[in-house]
Order: sequence, then structure tokens, then C-alpha cells
Amino acid sequence: MDTHSRRSFLKLACAGTGLLALAPYSSFLLAENRQAMPFGNAFVVPPLDQGLRQGKQVRFVLNMQQGKMAFLPGMETPTLGINAPYSGPVLHARKGDDVSLQVNNRTEEASILHWHGFRLPAVMDGGPHQSIPPGGSWTARFEVRQDASTCWYHSHQHNQTGQQVYRGLAGMFIIDDDRIGTLDIPSRYGVDDLPVIIQDRDFNADGSFRYISMMPERMHGKHGSTILVNGVVTPTLQAQSTLLRLRVLNGSNARIYKLAFHDNRAFQVIASDGGFLPQAATVRQLVLAPGERAELLVDVADRKAIVLKSLRGAIVANDGMMGGMMARMMGNMGFDQELDILRIDASQAETSSHRRPQALIRPTLLNPRDARLSRTIQISMGMMGGGMMMGGMMNRRGGGMDGMFTINGKAFDMDRIDFEAKRDTPEIWEVSNDSPMQHPFHIHNVQFQILERNGRGVAAHETGLKDTVLVNPNETVRLLMVFQHYSDGHTPYMYHCHNLEHEDQGMMGQFVVV
Repeated sequence: MDTHSRRSFLKLACAGTGLLALAPYSSFLLAENRQAMPFGNAFVVPPLDQGLRQGKQVRFVLNMQQGKMAFLPGMETPTLGINAPYSGPVLHARKGDDVSLQVNNRTEEASILHWHGFRLPAVMDGGPHQSIPPGGSWTARFEVRQDASTCWYHSHQHNQTGQQVYRGLAGMFIIDDDRIGTLDIPSRYGVDDLPVIIQDRDFNADGSFRYISMMPERMHGKHGSTILVNGVVTPTLQAQSTLLRLRVLNGSNARIYKLAFHDNRAFQVIASDGGFLPQAATVRQLVLAPGERAELLVDVADRKAIVLKSLRGAIVANDGMMGGMMARMMGNMGFDQELDILRIDASQAETSSHRRPQALIRPTLLNPRDARLSRTIQISMGMMGGGMMMGGMMNRRGGGMDGMFTINGKAFDMDRIDFEAKRDTPEIWEVSNDSPMQHPFHIHNVQFQILERNGRGVAAHETGLKDTVLVNPNETVRLLMVFQHYSDGHTPYMYHCHNLEHEDQGMMGQFVVV
């Protein structure tokens, strides 16, 4: 056995010990939380908030607040929300707008909202350095420099991101531009252009959210057995049109979805995190990691009832016997189970006036030859003997599970700047994962291009602009990017794993643009 294999064996064996010890308890959780009466609820379209507009000036007021929601029959769940008991409105702005987002913290804990996917000044990013105390307010002001795209916003409170997002501090942010009207695609919000925010949750017997209840949920991230779409348990969408544009956001803390329809019908991916793809990608399955977005065109002209599912097989572990064992154990824990997400009933749909597009709006892409710098980013999960089992039971404020979750060998430190990036200078990041599990890697203030995965090209749906990329075990992805418009030598941006439990436990770094 070579050194790398021995190291992988020890990591996985240690992980396996903890998982096997807790397997009976996990089976109980899955049985208790398994979805009841799927598709008995109606699909809910979140309210669209276009702000108060005066020309290019657009003002939003967002109140973070406590509330209660009846997700399950006869039970109320204590929640957090933005202008609502749970979650927040879909915000809408246009490229070139000067937006003002006043965030009022009406909860009993410090928090902040991060504008995920945006290019913006560091002091307006909504990262852990901009925390708002209870009763306080903070206003982010910036010009929208994004092409038409589906972004989102969510809590980014230091060490508390996972539990605050889980309780409801998140929402979608749609950006349009002047070119969108040239495309013959569905665009009537709530009719044929629909937000689909997917989250997984567990509930206690009294209806309250069950967040972290056992060690593997810290190690692998929190996975729930009940699916919410726009805050509703496995709803039914009564389609009004035979061509639907679904803006899908994986808003879960840690679960990776392998999206497909129950009848294996093909659908088109027309946009990813940063906007439209160079051309539509026709697929039958789509893997979507936490933080990622995808705009899908679904043809329901046959007027059948179809089910959007998450299939097993989203989990990828290290090659070999131990990697296979970890994947099986994660499946048994419910981290890679088949789930029903959404039912679409097209029996009453009207014939759409739109056709699936042959061409899209091509994004502005960089040339790799123009890159002047290459960085190495190493994602790791360190196992220190029994440290995973014992240290993993504690969420330490500074370094997570005894420094288990690291980037380039270091756990996050609010007082440490990991590097400086030069404004307007293209650079390549080589992001490698030597841990036994997948990690969705996110960078603030940029939309990057994925050049390669382990030296090979990428699938058609990954050829556009992205801010989050799923990095598999033993994989290196090469990312091309440039930080434009803004520089600030004092206030940092974040880069981190978007498995929120990993982020909270130290798998994050920070950089400044100069």
C-alpha cells in the first residue's frame, strides 16, 4: 500500500467507525422524518420585490425577523425570515442599477446577508466582517454589474451560517439586462418563469427544526429527509404553460442533488450561476451542489404529470474499496437517498408561444493565455487519530472540529488575510481536493470559468460563468477569473466550501483585492 493509499485508508476507516456506530440512530431519524403525503401541497411562488425605483436608483428594505411556519400538518415551526416568517422575497434588479439594500436585524442574534454571486465592493459584500447586532441596521450600496442571471442572498454570520440559513435566512435575487428581450424564452414571473428553491430539512416531534443532532452531520454537513420547495413540502405545480423556465437554486446546507424527471425526459440547461451558457445543453440528469444555480427549460407539451426527483448517485467518494464503503455508508445515512422534489401537473397547460432556443446570449469569456498568476488551493479534511470522533462532537468557535476542515492546511481566521489579488489581472486557481468527500467551492466577488477537471474538458452545462464549483475527491479543477472594478487593501472577500457546516468549522479563507 503506497503512502497516499495508506493515508486515505486511515481517513476513511476513522470516518467509517463513527458512521457505523451511529447507523441505528440515523435509521430512526430517516424513518421519523420521511416525507408524508408528497405532492399534497400547492406550489407557492415567492413574492417578487422590485424595490422602490427612481430611475436607476433602486431601494430595498429587508427585515431579518423571527417567525413561525406550518410546514407539517398541525405543527408550527419556529423560523427566521426576511420580510416574512420564513425565507425572503425574490429580489429583482437590472444591470446598471444602483441598488441600496437596507438590512434591519430584528432577531435576537447577530447576523448578516451576503449577496451571493455579485461583483461588488468588499465592504458591501455581506461577509462575516459586516455582522449586524440585534436591533442594528446595515446598508449595502453598489452598482449591479451582472449580466442577466439568477443569484441569491443568505446569512454569512461567522460560525452561524449553517444554522441561520437552515432556519430561513435566504432568498433568490434575479438580475435582468437589456439583452434578455432578444431571447424567445419564458419570462412571465410566476407563470412560466418560476423560482425553485430546493432545501432539505429534518423536524423534531414538536415540529421544530432538527439541526445538528449527531456527529456525522458535522462531518458531512446537515442533510434532511423532508424536501421543501420555496418553503413548501414536496408541492405540486399546476403548469400554466407547456414550456417552463425553472430557476433552480440548491439552497440546502450540504445535500448534493442529482436532478432528473421520473420518466427520464430530456430538458435543457440554458444558464448557470453567472448567466446564460454559450449554448443550451440538453441533459436528462443534472448534479447541483449547494450554492449552485441552473435555469432549466422543461417541455410539458404532452400535458402529463411528471415528478422532478433527486436520484441516488450524487455522492462521489475516493476510488477503491474504502471509498466505496464511505459512499455506501453515506447512502445508508440518508445523505444520498432518492427523493421526490416537485410534481408538475401539465394537464391544463396552455400552449406556449415560445420555442426552445437554438442560440443564447454568449457570455464574455477570458483567454487562459492572458492569465498572469496561478494559485494553488488545497481542500483537506485532517483526521488526527480519534480527533474526528471526539473533537467532532464540538463546534469550536475558532477552528471547527480540531482544525479538521482546512484550506491550504489552515482553518479560517478572521484576523488573517491569506493572500492579495491584483485588480483587473486574470489569474488561474488550481483547486484540489485530497479529502474523502466532495466539496462545493465558492469564491466571492467573481464569476469564473471552469477550464478543466483533472486535465479534461468540462461538460456543456459548465461552460458558462460560475461562482461555485463541485470538486470531487482526488480531483483538481482549474478556474480562470479576474477581479474587476474594485480594490480595497483592508476589507477581505471570502473563498470557502459551500457545505455550510464545513464553512462554519473552518473551511474558509479570505483575500483582498489591491
